[in-house]
Amino acid sequence: MSIFSDFITKIKKVFIDDVIIHGDSFDECLYHLMLGLKHCIKTNLVLNFKKCHFIVEHRAVLGHVVSFKRLEVDKSKVEIIHYLSYPKCVKEVRSFLGHVGFYWRFIKDFFKIASSLCALLAKDAYFDFNEDYRRAFDQLKLKLTTTPIVQPPNWSFPF
Repeated sequence: MSIFSDFITKIKKVFIDDVIIHGDSFDECLYHLMLGLKHCIKTNLVLNFKKCHFIVEHRAVLGHVVSFKRLEVDKSKVEIIHYLSYPKCVKEVRSFLGHVGFYWRFIKDFFKIASSLCALLAKDAYFDFNEDYRRAFDQLKLKLTTTPIVQPPNWSFPF
């Protein structure tokens, strides 16, 4: 984020370690790409060529499909979550919370819902996936697999 702070929102979107360079036309995209690559050279940032994709109209990024039309949910990721079965051990609870925790900002009352599942992660906690845990698990799954997952910000609130 700090490396590209001058470019963010103008020509780039940064998601953790993914960078999307965009423009309103093909020529503008090429120009922005040139600026971005020059900035990488200037800041000694090394790119992994195998992970670079140039001049694409849509791309899956972090469970979403980004295109020139809009931001959509990656249906294949939603389907995987939809068919998840209840965790059978602490490791599976930890894995589930790790995956859904990535989207915590987009899930209303995430920490309130997930807190009961987090109790299963306590040291020496007895693992009994009872009805309360099932309810929390199902509620998080539902919130991840139904639209809207990502909502635009409320511009009337301060940032």
